[in-house]
Amino acid sequence: MKGRFITFEGGEGCGKSTQVRRLKEALEAEGHEVLLTREPGGTRLSELIRGLLKDEREDPPCDRAELLLFLAARAQLVRNVIRPALDAGTWVVSDRFSDSTFAYQGYGRGLPLDVLRLANDFACEGLRPDLTVLLDVDTETSRARLRKREAATNTTADRIEQAGDAFHARLRQGFLEMAAQEPNRIVTIEASGTPDEVWEKVWKSLTPLR
Repeated sequence: MKGRFITFEGGEGCGKSTQVRRLKEALEAEGHEVLLTREPGGTRLSELIRGLLKDEREDPPCDRAELLLFLAARAQLVRNVIRPALDAGTWVVSDRFSDSTFAYQGYGRGLPLDVLRLANDFACEGLRPDLTVLLDVDTETSRARLRKREAATNTTADRIEQAGDAFHARLRQGFLEMAAQEPNRIVTIEASGTPDEVWEKVWKSLTPLR
């Protein structure tokens, strides 16, 4: 039996990483083989591209270069990791996938969505998630969580995290519009509560797949 492909989406500080890990553990407890991955990343080449995308010392990528780098990392991940795992019956859980491209580079950066769809379909070879969990928090909550994380880890926000409130408001609106357009695939979960409260909603959203 072919595996299931589940992706998590949302703005900065929405709590994806915590819920991704909990889902992996819960699915494994039910006896599923689970592969956890992230975007950009998941392969050696894709992780190198991740470093380029976060590097802002001298020559940060322009909007179009940023898009193409994300798509190159995704193409490598789909071809070498995700598709083989799904074909082997493994459940794949990914921290971000195509919807982030439409939200960040489309709604956020203003690149044309029709071009993004064509380019993304080429990079993904038509692969689409079975279920996408959208963790939604407002911009104020997102900013507060980012500041808390930076203080706890003694790190600074990366280039995309440092984009202004208007940018983050646009990408949030983009995520919500996509969810409204594809309610059978994208489940929107209000994620301002505690991790346990959010987890209960996440686990319930997987009922149709289990």
